[in-house]
Amino acid sequence: MADGATAGVDAGHLLPVRVYWEDTDGSGIVYHAGYLRFAERARTEFLRALGFDQSTLLNETGIAFAVRRMEIDFLSPARLDDLLEVATSVTDIGGASLSMRQRVERDGRALADMNVKLACMDRRGRPVRLPAAFRAGFAGTMSNQRAVGPRAR
Repeated sequence: MADGATAGVDAGHLLPVRVYWEDTDGSGIVYHAGYLRFAERARTEFLRALGFDQSTLLNETGIAFAVRRMEIDFLSPARLDDLLEVATSVTDIGGASLSMRQRVERDGRALADMNVKLACMDRRGRPVRLPAAFRAGFAGTMSNQRAVGPRAR
């Protein structure tokens, strides 16, 4: 797997992430937007581990993924120099969408929980159905973890 990524629990994916100054506010605590960057990197590496390089995907098929919805529960702060793990798993596969659960952890303790819905789109930004190869690849990674947060109930 690429760039230090390892297979995660529940047939998902884990990405180690180090917190740098650029990720923090003036007090050394990760700024809330930093979690979005960590989650984006983890989703990208998850796709790459499944054989779906995003630039190749766009150039060869005209397909891209865009975040349609994201819910985040910030549970505890990450700090400068922390070594975090971002766990990513697929919770649902729709006709033209994927739902994922992502969790940022430090030493096994949850810092942020995220529910993410990705739309599969063409170059014009219109929804397109997930190709069969994608469905098969993602189906093999389905998590038995449910989405978290208010909409999960």
